[in-house]
Amino acid sequence: MSMKKITENAWLLALGNANAVLLCHGEELALIDAGFPGKAQIVLDAIATLGKRPSDLKHLVFTHGHPDHIGSAAALVRATGARTYMHEANAPLARTGGPFRPMTAAPGLMHKIMHRVVWNPNEQMEPFEIDQFIADGETLPIAGGLRVIHVPGHDAGQVALVWQNSRLLIGGDVFMNIFGLADPVGFEDEAEGRRSQEKLAGLQFDAAVFGHGAAITSRATERVQRKVRSMARAAA
Repeated sequence: MSMKKITENAWLLALGNANAVLLCHGEELALIDAGFPGKAQIVLDAIATLGKRPSDLKHLVFTHGHPDHIGSAAALVRATGARTYMHEANAPLARTGGPFRPMTAAPGLMHKIMHRVVWNPNEQMEPFEIDQFIADGETLPIAGGLRVIHVPGHDAGQVALVWQNSRLLIGGDVFMNIFGLADPVGFEDEAEGRRSQEKLAGLQFDAAVFGHGAAITSRATERVQRKVRSMARAAA
């Protein structure tokens, strides 16, 4: 099963080469992101593995509005009745199901190849409604507290989430961690993306997970800070 424990009461779910994070707090569950279309059953199986029912998933929070992060959202809302949360800049993408804003490949040959293979701004997916907009600096009373940090660049409405007093950073696609920590596949605005990377490097967190690749379960802040410093040296 595509379910790996990140830290106490937090699990990484692999939903078609894109990550979601399942959080448990008391009797309630919260899911961060919803993967590609057709992946809802993986989430429902994970909920059952924890001895919970679909209706125990009360909250569905999105880091951003790309198809690999919201593709199974409509199906999950139908199955669970979960309340949905997203930055206002991306709500039109959820409501229409596409097309999506243009995105340029991040620097490097690997990123150019990946971008060509995976990014299709004209992709369509099942639309759904957003129940609540979320904004930079607020703490959502979800799963014991989710602090929202606006981190645009890869996507104009992207947010990162800090859970349980810095225990875990859920960083969306500010980075990916497939072959080590690296840029996301692309940017809507690279300059903004660099500022968002620096913003995350200024935070403190024990573990981190991004939208693609493995979770970082130890010395996560140090890993992110080291990567941002190396990127700055390379750009100088």
